[in-house]
Amino acid sequence: MTDLTVPASVASIASDRNRAAPVAAEAAREPAAEPLLLNDRAYERIKHDIISCMLPPGSGISESQLGAQYGFGKAPIRMALQRLAHEGLVRAMPRRGYVVSPVTLQDIQDIFELRLMLEPQAARLAAGKVDASRLKLLDDVCRAGYRPGDIASTHRFLQANASFHVAIAQATGNQRLAHTIEALLDEMTRLLHMGLTSRDRTTEMQHEHGALVRALRRGDGTTAEQICREQIEAAREMVVNAALKSRAVMTLAIPTGDLG
Repeated sequence: MTDLTVPASVASIASDRNRAAPVAAEAAREPAAEPLLLNDRAYERIKHDIISCMLPPGSGISESQLGAQYGFGKAPIRMALQRLAHEGLVRAMPRRGYVVSPVTLQDIQDIFELRLMLEPQAARLAAGKVDASRLKLLDDVCRAGYRPGDIASTHRFLQANASFHVAIAQATGNQRLAHTIEALLDEMTRLLHMGLTSRDRTTEMQHEHGALVRALRRGDGTTAEQICREQIEAAREMVVNAALKSRAVMTLAIPTGDLG
């Protein structure tokens, strides 16, 4: 939290106009920094718990409940919920607070369709342009794996996995594409949290990442595109299987046969 105490050295030169002006300007900016920081912290905490399913899909939440749970005042919680509603992670319920957006099979279908449209092409465009050392660092975190049922280790694993794929998108040089994929992977992480509870895919993902990095490093766009597509299809199968077993997922949104 920003320290708003004026240092003694500043007070001692307050009479000097030439030097007091920038100090005063800085002091005027300081009070606005604290609520901004609190708003961001509240947003990040709640978003983390939604994505990691600690706040389960479909669960009811309120400003007072979240304020007590996280120790923030009403204003930061309200701002956080407005941002999350804009991102589609929560929904406002008139006179009833909010609900964590439920997950449907249609959501899963839509998200994976978008990934299949964007990420394989991004992998093709990124071939020969990636920072291989950066990808290796991210892949090392993924190789450490996760402990099924351990939310913290699963979240670290999935964040590293998302960063791995965002780094590939950034290597294309198309920042709009990279931002779109990054936002999509935020939604994907919530689905993967559910999917990874069903089985440990660490070994499979290690092999997939390694093969993708090798193709990207040697500039083989065709192979990189194919590997990326296969990874996404494998993830879709895992998530759909987990979804069909989960009460948190509304399974009647679309026929399951449409998922392939």
